[in-house]
Amino acid sequence: MTSGAGIDSTPAPGAPEGLAGTPATPTASAAPPPPVAIPIETPGTELARRVAAYDPRADVALIEAAYNLAATAHASQSRENGDPYITHPLAVAGILAGYRLDTGSIATALLHDVVEDTSFGLAELEKRFGTDIARLVDGVTKLTRLELQSERTKQAENFRKLVLAMSEDIRVLLVKLADRLHNMRTLSFKPKPESRARVARETMEIYAPLAQRIGMDAVKTELQSLSFRELQPDAYQTITARLAFLRGQGADLIDEIAADLKAKLAAAGVPILEVNGREKSPYSIWLKMHEKKVEFEQLSDIMAFRVVTNDRANCYAALGAIHSAYRVVPGRFKDYISTPKPNGYQSLHTGVTVPERRNAKIEVQIRTPDMHEVAEYGVAAHWMYKQGAADETPKRRRYPWVRELLEILETAAEPGDFLEHTKLALHQDQVFCFTPKGDLIALPRGATPIDFAYQVHSQVGDACVGAKINGRIVPLRHQLENGDQVEVITARGGTPNPAWERFVVTGKAKARIKRFAMARQRSEFQEQGRSAIARAFRQEGLDFAEKLVEPALKALKQPGFEELCVAVGNGNIGAREVLHAAIPELRGPPRPMDVLPLARARGKPGATVVRTERRREASSGITGLVAGMAVQFAGCCHPVPGDRIVGIVTTGKGVTVHKNDCHNLEALAATPERFIDIDWDYEAGSAGAHLGRLDVLTSNEDSAIAAMTVAIAKQNGKLHNLRFAHRAADYAEVVVDLEVSDLRHLSNVIAALRACPGIIQVERSKG
Repeated sequence: MTSGAGIDSTPAPGAPEGLAGTPATPTASAAPPPPVAIPIETPGTELARRVAAYDPRADVALIEAAYNLAATAHASQSRENGDPYITHPLAVAGILAGYRLDTGSIATALLHDVVEDTSFGLAELEKRFGTDIARLVDGVTKLTRLELQSERTKQAENFRKLVLAMSEDIRVLLVKLADRLHNMRTLSFKPKPESRARVARETMEIYAPLAQRIGMDAVKTELQSLSFRELQPDAYQTITARLAFLRGQGADLIDEIAADLKAKLAAAGVPILEVNGREKSPYSIWLKMHEKKVEFEQLSDIMAFRVVTNDRANCYAALGAIHSAYRVVPGRFKDYISTPKPNGYQSLHTGVTVPERRNAKIEVQIRTPDMHEVAEYGVAAHWMYKQGAADETPKRRRYPWVRELLEILETAAEPGDFLEHTKLALHQDQVFCFTPKGDLIALPRGATPIDFAYQVHSQVGDACVGAKINGRIVPLRHQLENGDQVEVITARGGTPNPAWERFVVTGKAKARIKRFAMARQRSEFQEQGRSAIARAFRQEGLDFAEKLVEPALKALKQPGFEELCVAVGNGNIGAREVLHAAIPELRGPPRPMDVLPLARARGKPGATVVRTERRREASSGITGLVAGMAVQFAGCCHPVPGDRIVGIVTTGKGVTVHKNDCHNLEALAATPERFIDIDWDYEAGSAGAHLGRLDVLTSNEDSAIAAMTVAIAKQNGKLHNLRFAHRAADYAEVVVDLEVSDLRHLSNVIAALRACPGIIQVERSKG
């Protein structure tokens, strides 16, 4: 077909030659025939025809109009590889057409960059294409782009917007995945290596797991492979080279095994529609090498085979035939037909050894055609054009994992917490457990009864005080296994224990516990701050009242009295600072201030901290402090000589000594100027007792507690405090504070406790 208009000099077949069937005789006055315009087929027309081929109800005019507007809007723009920009939205739409999506999704793909990158606004799109497409474009626009940025909070906020958008319409996520897939295919054209690495890392951490969650396995695999190639180029090249070598050694191995499988199934009388095999992707091979800590040569199951049969019963018949014909690899059987994955995936998985074919270990997946469609297309396999024009259910359905992300969003204390907890929810492998009534609960591997309780309901998790696994009481930190029946024991008015955060694994549980802990800590700081301010006023002979403090709010840049009390309670503001800001007349003559240079502070060399109050003199056992600097040891992680430590400077409190791995340091990452390098003064010696804290899990027997105290005494440890964090019928969680001389002394005590009868577990508290 030509790309322009022309003149056809021959009559069309069947056209009349003249009046009454006689040949036409040209005359001098006869006008030449008018030119015949040959229509130009645009890529938009070709795309619309492709969509109409699988969806007869598709609005081809709307798709063509969307392409024409996008082509006009992006006419002056180019991609980084020099191609016209319209090639990107066209490629995204083509990917979605490959998944047989509806008109709205295709049009959105064509328009998804128009609002952000051109002069066309959302109102114009709504006027031309309707509310539905405008809403989708708004959800997919680059306003919610998930590129790693220097501002972590901004990245988390962008991801929050994407979660909200896809909770309203899952097509937003489908378009975003297609957009990212095409960007990853052209990633090599980005000139900066660090930019490519950021995009690839984000794709691996967020987009690939999202694709897996909606069952789009092919998209997930390609995203992982492209990211792996960028992030680990040497490993990628090594594995692909090894695979190419194996292919050369046995080019027909996969075909041979597939034919053998087909013959064995036919001999067993199992109707087979399809048997084919493939190599596993380089990333999945690399991941297995790391998980199993083995070399490439030690891997045997790098091939997977798919068997498609006509119905569910024959899936199990095929499984039996395969297990009869080949030796089964223990621990490799998984039944996802009776227990589907949360994304709807169903299949039987098994591992067998094929001795006739060089003793190869292979994975076999057995499924029906419908199951295969879901496995390949995921959410797209259930799309609306298959359901009928009036059925909007697939578009509006909130999938369980999306609801989980929304719950994390609602309970996360900080935007950064939401992003981290969401990654936890997306990445981990799963175990399947049951409620006493038989309801199935899917959880990440390593989940505990606390995670289970929060998965049932947030209030159940808050009130949890114990759990029974298969009828037996277990500690709350017990890790669940596939098939466990879990009964959660609750108490009226129960509240989360902040210590749970150390062993729960689901993002939902972590977010809920952390939010409660922060609220409780804020309440404590508020009460402490109020008491400190009142005490400062009384020391000056004044009766304290909130109204007297109002002038200090503006001077100290605090939005309200509660926030001021919290700032005093956590040490950011001194109580006398509040007094002097509220009543300047009480200020005495200025006294010398100690200035501590933080030349080695993290992130901001040369920063200084002014200390206006002293609590006590610095211990001679710490180096790196100015003489006379107030110092205290953190009550969260309890550092002892021998631990790697860091100092945190707080106005009005001096320096607090923390262990380097203390969990509470994460909350201070945004203020690196408060960090100071310190160490134990080993030359001068750090004589004296230091408080260490242990978490002990023991049987709930008096003899076990007695044995514990005796063991501590035998190791010359001095018991400072012992309290029960939780006590059940057959076990107890005990927090032990004891005085020791250094880390070696504490380690000896831990070893002695672990040897005691009745002691189940001993760990050092991590803060």
